[in-house]
Amino acid sequence: MSHRPLAIVSGLTIGDYLLWNWSLNANHDVLALVSGLTLPPMTIALVWLLALTAARLIARGSRRSAHGRSGARAGARTARPRWRRRRAIEHAPATAAVSQAQQAPSTPTTSPRTSRKIAA
Repeated sequence: MSHRPLAIVSGLTIGDYLLWNWSLNANHDVLALVSGLTLPPMTIALVWLLALTAARLIARGSRRSAHGRSGARAGARTARPRWRRRRAIEHAPATAAVSQAQQAPSTPTTSPRTSRKIAA
């Protein structure tokens, strides 16, 4: 999740507040009115984005705490050296072919015509 919208809205809200405050002190009535009218919706958007970001951070933290510790321990017990991993990967297709041949039914389930069509 990108934090760019939160940064943009917070920058615009702070800038609008500073403009509103300055225009009130400098007696720029029209500018104070315009910046004052845009300040509440921008503040609401900022609070909404802050709440969403906080909820996402809490959810991410709870997912990590629920799965992080038990998964890390289990992974450490079954970790293999690199040369064993490569060897297991190289022999995996042969093992899969043997297991598929053992599980294949001895009687054909399709007619000879369909098998010829598939073979062609």
